[in-house]
Amino acid sequence: NIFTQQPSYFSDLDETLPTVLQVFNNILHKCGLQCEGASAEPQKLGEKSSVSPGNMPLQELKDIVLYLCDTCTTLWAFLDVFPLACQTFQKHEFCYRLASFYELAIPELESAIKKRHYEDNSVFADLWRRISHSRKKMMEAFHILINQVCLQPILE
Repeated sequence: NIFTQQPSYFSDLDETLPTVLQVFNNILHKCGLQCEGASAEPQKLGEKSSVSPGNMPLQELKDIVLYLCDTCTTLWAFLDVFPLACQTFQKHEFCYRLASFYELAIPELESAIKKRHYEDNSVFADLWRRISHSRKKMMEAFHILINQVCLQPILE
């Protein structure tokens, strides 16, 4: 693969990972949810977000779910094809950050999708299919990371 042909791509990946993590932070921010851990930015006193997945415009909710679905599918596909990248991901505490994101965002987005009233039921079906796919791909990416970083070294 290209990483064996050009080992400097690992440093490029290392430099790119904060941007990947920022994608998840941006989604949390758009949903009015607070980031946790190393990526958390202090919240201004008296600043309370009034936006939540439950009260945002439908188009904005759709955009977030589509963005999340695309991000999770791409992330999983990359790790599935190139599991050696997992070590670089782990240097950025990716497992912790992904788990925190999942815990904060997925229940909120699922709840918002379920509770919303739709004029066209196919919109609900599409959003639910995409959030379910996102959830599945996050878990599969997490599984690849844990397998490569924690389990494979023990087995070898």
